[in-house]
Amino acid sequence: MFQSQIGEEKYTITFGKDGQEGTINGADFSWDLLSITQDRFHILHNNVSFLVTVEKRDTEAKTVTLKINGKRVLVNTKNKMDLLLESMGLDQVKNKKINEIKAPMPGLVLRSIVAVGDSVVKGDSLLVLEAMKMENVIKSPGEGTIAKILVEKGQAVEKNQVLLVFQ
Repeated sequence: MFQSQIGEEKYTITFGKDGQEGTINGADFSWDLLSITQDRFHILHNNVSFLVTVEKRDTEAKTVTLKINGKRVLVNTKNKMDLLLESMGLDQVKNKKINEIKAPMPGLVLRSIVAVGDSVVKGDSLLVLEAMKMENVIKSPGEGTIAKILVEKGQAVEKNQVLLVFQ
């Protein structure tokens, strides 16, 4: 069993043994599915043809970006284990809030990309640290607002030294 979400719509999906039939929200369905390549499929459902391309998979966020007949769709997915953990309230463990960013290595702060009060999301660049003559961009591990920047351009930092603090 899977639960998928596209926009605000949620779908509970089960597949039969051969994957050619199953249920969506309790209603039976069947389709003909032909794999063209590893990330490209042709689906025939109710005499309607769909060309589906998997553009991006994010296993950590459990999302898949599909292109269906030229239209891009973001699908959030949860498997049976995800749903069980969610029902027990254990899914929040992976969403642990990060309060600070520490230097992953000793180095020299080349520049800060953010300022106090900036809102950031996962993957946003925060600052650039030079170590062993290489520039390393320190990125945000999650969402938050910058409360304090504890380092400045040209400052030498040690491994595990706190660089930024989130609100």
